[in-house]
Order: sequence, then structure tokens, then C-alpha cells
Amino acid sequence: MLFLDKTIPLSDIDLVIYKYVLQHMDKVVLMRIRELAAATHTSTASIQRFCHKFESSGFTEFKVRLKLLLKQTQDNQRQNQVDTGVYIDFLKRTEQSDYKESIDAAIKLLQNTELVLFIGVGSSNVMAEYGSLYFSSMFHMAVRIEDPVTYPMAYLSPTLLEKTCVVALSVSGETPEIINYLSNISFRNSHIISITNSADSTVARLSDVNIAYYINKESYREQDVTSQLPCLFTLEKLSKILHEQARPD
Repeated sequence: MLFLDKTIPLSDIDLVIYKYVLQHMDKVVLMRIRELAAATHTSTASIQRFCHKFESSGFTEFKVRLKLLLKQTQDNQRQNQVDTGVYIDFLKRTEQSDYKESIDAAIKLLQNTELVLFIGVGSSNVMAEYGSLYFSSMFHMAVRIEDPVTYPMAYLSPTLLEKTCVVALSVSGETPEIINYLSNISFRNSHIISITNSADSTVARLSDVNIAYYINKESYREQDVTSQLPCLFTLEKLSKILHEQARPD
């Protein structure tokens, strides 16, 4: 309830005050105790008792805690707003020559593969799973590497290794698990395609082909929450082109 992590019992008068505070938080933080009492048709004593129930020494402390809650709520609302302009800008960049050239280069590698391995960590791992399912439906066999610690490449024949392509997904391009994975000697005879937010990254440099999408980075509470829409678009674009090329005339 409000800034408390628990539910507390409220009297009928408390409920009147609570509902008013909940609906007018931006006004209450600026009110005097007499003004709130008048607005709720209660008394200053009732307001004080209400504040004590919310573990505040008085109305002044209650307003301070309410103001912090209001700021947190406003910050969360701003964070939840979606800037569609970012996505529109990305879609426009997909028509530029550098993006198209990267797509064409990736298609050439994938055309000669028999096995596609997807790898990612965090939200990119979700994209890796989606990519493997989508490629398997539209192109041919693709699987997601669930644990970056394991190296299934070590069990593949040299012939199949040459026909294997690893698709590495990393927003930052600096994910330690992905870098370690791609640096393994098992990949020396396989092709690597990476999809990252920037071409200037370690994962991009370890790849035969890098597709960079350049979108604004976003973070919330020190967590990277950059949109995966460009990665999703790129995966679908690759698989659809391969599907069309594989169709008999």
C-alpha cells in the first residue's frame, strides 16, 4: 500500500484519506495537514493517525516518503514509454548499402551450410532460440546452443564442420561467454556470422560476417534492456531470403 510492502488495516476514515491520497499524490505532497483534512472532510488528528499507520512519525515524513514514491512511479512510466522513432530509423537503415551488403555476405555463407548453430546470452539467448526455430521452419536444420560452456563442434566430423555456420547474437558485442565460445579452436573450420549493435566490437571482429544494426542503447537499474527488434528483423530477413532462393523455379 503506497510506499509500504504490506497491507495494513484501515478504518472507514482512513479509507477516505487513502483514496484521496492515491488519486491526488502530486497535490498531497504540497499540502499542509489542515488542507488535506479539509479536502477529505476529516480532522488533523485523523491525518496524524493515518500517517502513523503508514509508519511515519507525522505528516511531514509521510509527504517525504510519498514524494519519493511519486518520483519512482513517474520514472517507471517514462521508462515504459516506447519511442517508435527508434524503430522507424532502424527500418530506414535497412535500406542502406552497408546493411544490405552485410545481409548479402551472410546469405552467401548460409547458402552452403548444412547446420546452423545459434548462440546468445540473456535476452539474446531468447533470440537464439527463436532464430533456430524460425530457420528450421524456413530454411534447414538449425539448433540453439543452450549452454555456452559446451562445445558440440568437437563431436562433428571435419566434413560437417566445414558445412556449419555459427550465428552469434550479442547486443554489446562484448559478452564474455560469446567471445570465449567463438575463440575456441573448434570453430577454426566453420563460418561465423554475428548480429550486434555495433561493428566495432570483439564479437564482430571474431566473425566472418557481421551485421550491425546501430540502435540506441537502453538500460534500467543497471540492466541492458536495449530492444531486440533489430535482431528479430534481421533473423527473419535472412531466413526468408534463403527460403525464397531455395524454392524451385
